[in-house]
Amino acid sequence: MTQPPSGGPVAVVLGTRPEIIKLARIVDLLGGEAHIVHTGQHFDANLSETFFTEFGMRPPDTHVGVGGRTRGEQIGVATAELDAVFRSLRPSAVVVQGDTNAVTAGALAANANEIPIAHVEAGLRSFDRRMPEEHNRVIADHLSDRCFAPTDLNVEHLAREGISGARVLKTGNPVVEAVERLLPDASARSDLARSHGVDPDRFVLATFHRPENVDREETLRTILVSLARLDLPVLLPLHPRTQDRIDRFGLADLAAKIEIVDPIGYRDFIGLGAAARLIVSDSGGVQEEVSVFKRPSVVVRRSTERQEVEGTFVRRVEADAHLPAILETELSTASERRTELQSLPSPYGDTSSPNRIVDAIRDLAESGP
Repeated sequence: MTQPPSGGPVAVVLGTRPEIIKLARIVDLLGGEAHIVHTGQHFDANLSETFFTEFGMRPPDTHVGVGGRTRGEQIGVATAELDAVFRSLRPSAVVVQGDTNAVTAGALAANANEIPIAHVEAGLRSFDRRMPEEHNRVIADHLSDRCFAPTDLNVEHLAREGISGARVLKTGNPVVEAVERLLPDASARSDLARSHGVDPDRFVLATFHRPENVDREETLRTILVSLARLDLPVLLPLHPRTQDRIDRFGLADLAAKIEIVDPIGYRDFIGLGAAARLIVSDSGGVQEEVSVFKRPSVVVRRSTERQEVEGTFVRRVEADAHLPAILETELSTASERRTELQSLPSPYGDTSSPNRIVDAIRDLAESGP
């Protein structure tokens, strides 16, 4: 096992399942150099613990329990807790990923302790200040000593904000490696679909959890009605937040017209996605994943930080009165779109992204900013 550098281990801060997905291979490559810190932002077992098992990642070395709190409380408590962890651990570098509250807390605590910061998936911008994630990613980028940008567009976003030179490295996105490694083969995908009572290429896979879509009764009702009207069955793995809002708004009867399933593991999710005729979601990660397994998707959001896939793998729309007709049209043309997408490369690079990132993390840990 690789020994930690003389300056201390590399602290890898995570708190949600997207972070686990994209940091798993990085942690694996770091080996004994990595010290995993879990903030507990996703505290449901289906949203966190099962993902550690699925990716073969060892249990976290340190837990910080912030789940179930408001955003401000999560950032405040996690920053204080991580500050104490870093003062004791004295890591040689701190790694954060994406745009979660854990990212902001990890970057702030590392900065307060004068520890070099590496931000995986840097430079994404929705230019929508209503999104909490936009503020998280901007804070992390400006505090970080190394910004690992997935695409040329992300590099450009950073340069416009004065972040350039040695601080920025175009690396691709680790999600490509994760999907390629865990995606079930065609036969297994077919079996997976049938185990959920649907036929391959004869169903729609949907996911919704963002506040803009589920925290207002009218918007959530529009989404559920739009899905229920489609000609093919719709599988909807239900996020705990969405389930809570369906119950609170009295929409259970409407939701019953859709095939509701519990949250599922990553392998099964991407397997179902690759077997679906169409994916309808508000997820950021789904926009990347469909570019790897080549399925058309409709993203229901006001804005996106992944402009690279708009107009190709993704059509972005808002949850308004036009949504039912748009989804019906997208479903009717999905087979043709899928054929067109087969030869289109993912803008997020290849499976070597984690290796490039780990090499740069080690250089930062050993040499400093």
